[in-house]
Amino acid sequence: MGKSIHFSGQPLYGQVIKLLDKSTILRFSRKHGGEHYIKRFDCWTHLVVMLYAVIMRFDSLREITASLQAEARKLFHLGISSMPSRSTLSDANQRRPEVIFESIYRDLYATYRHVLSSDSRKSRDAVWMKRLQIIDSTTITLFSNLLFKGVGRHPKTGKKKGGIKVHTVIHANEGVPSDIKFTSAATNDSFMLKPSTLSKGDIVAMDRAYIDYEKLEALTQREVLYVTKMKKNLKYNIMEDCIYQTTDGLMEVRIQHVTFSKVLKGGEILIHHARIITYADTKKHKLVALLTNDMESDPNEII
Repeated sequence: MGKSIHFSGQPLYGQVIKLLDKSTILRFSRKHGGEHYIKRFDCWTHLVVMLYAVIMRFDSLREITASLQAEARKLFHLGISSMPSRSTLSDANQRRPEVIFESIYRDLYATYRHVLSSDSRKSRDAVWMKRLQIIDSTTITLFSNLLFKGVGRHPKTGKKKGGIKVHTVIHANEGVPSDIKFTSAATNDSFMLKPSTLSKGDIVAMDRAYIDYEKLEALTQREVLYVTKMKKNLKYNIMEDCIYQTTDGLMEVRIQHVTFSKVLKGGEILIHHARIITYADTKKHKLVALLTNDMESDPNEII
């Protein structure tokens, strides 16, 4: 494939800005009240400034405003008529609703989604790859020695780390997240597991932090498949148990059909049917147990 010359001769920042539509951004801002009582620092200027800060990896408002003032002549063509002061930028970050920028991101994602998959990903033979979504979270530690709600288990001191947790959903055949949420570090990961946002036939891959019987059963009811790692302390009833061995007599894979029980608030008992697939990880020399509601696919494909 020939080298693209669409952005030839343009700096990185110019390439990013060219993908944005100013009228669309201002429309989203007016819709959500982001332009009320605004004289000059509109949403377009706000977004351009913050993108500049991200690309330059600035850590403070002082760095942003100082750099903008130094580069004022070079940035005028981007539609920034005046450089914002620290107080103006701080007020805009506080007052302008974050739903505006969420709407902008979702609009861009919908517009360019068809070009997000690389050629190498498109060539994969597995049909289920296009249906696979990966959910995970990461914690950005802002401060430690927290005496109240934080992230992680309580150490001997009784203190935890505090910060922001970033929850992310990404399609396996795409290069950017389809959904991102920011919460406090104390928020449980299962917050992001929302069956209502998934469609029939979707596959969700996640780690053991997302195990919630009620939500997993809701996924099953919507015919959404999931694969996750087992927690060691889970209690379940074994309905079937089968072990497959290698020619050397070693365990290759173990398949267990199990049920999980949970008493709901109204006293009703929830029963969730699932399959535990245990296999030997030869590289790490340990057994790995996977939990899934996929009762039909080949165990090796799930692994």
